[in-house]
Amino acid sequence: MISVLILTKNEERDLPGALASVAWSDDVHVFDSHSTDATVQIARAAGAQVHSRAFDDYATHRNAALATTFKYPWVFLLDADERPTAELCAEMQRVVCEAPENTAGFRLRRRDYLFGTWLKHAQLTPFYIRLVQPERAKYTRTINEVLEVNGPIAELAHPLDHYPFSKGFTVWIAKHNTYSTMEAELIVRQQVLQNPSLRVAIFDADFHTRRLHQKALFYRMPARPLIKWIYMMFVRGAVLDGAAGVTYATLQAFYEFMIVLKTKELRRGGA
Repeated sequence: MISVLILTKNEERDLPGALASVAWSDDVHVFDSHSTDATVQIARAAGAQVHSRAFDDYATHRNAALATTFKYPWVFLLDADERPTAELCAEMQRVVCEAPENTAGFRLRRRDYLFGTWLKHAQLTPFYIRLVQPERAKYTRTINEVLEVNGPIAELAHPLDHYPFSKGFTVWIAKHNTYSTMEAELIVRQQVLQNPSLRVAIFDADFHTRRLHQKALFYRMPARPLIKWIYMMFVRGAVLDGAAGVTYATLQAFYEFMIVLKTKELRRGGA
């Protein structure tokens, strides 16, 4: 009753585990961005259907993937470095049969890991919509994209595990170097939310709406990298996650510092 969609780009390291975790589905689709490693061969060997498309931006690319013809009305959205727990897999297969007809999607909690430690306190955005009816879902924002669903969202009880450092710190830093460039370009082009509301940022019922306004307000603050580090460490309690939490908070502050530097560079007419 559930199809699976996995987006890939040179994921030969993580893809086998992702495919094994959704072996219960007989309709797995790998949407690949012209990988140069063994990603496509691995996907085909596992029986997945492979689609190829050149990457342009995150929202457009993911929307193109959602336009794939699926066997089932519900699609589970999975990244190669994520693993649904056995309990989550069973729950998803149950709820799509029991959910009210107007339900458009399901939100779950994702658990990020570093050094084998769940970043329970350090993780900034733990809630994601990952089970959807594709014709009722659309991604917005070219970087750190947001999934918007047309209809009521229900909650899943069991978690999805995420291993963002599975390829090492070098790959994580390279990826966030690209992200920071795209974030800076959005800020300079004024493509972020221009009239954020503190009330919405704090009290809105929808998590993603809150995050959109929080992010826009945050971009207006001075000393953002330091504020982010202090917030993650002592407000959210990253220090309680031990060495993993301190490391993650520091990496996130460095990521914010790159955005600040690149925004200033672009505004001065730099590269």
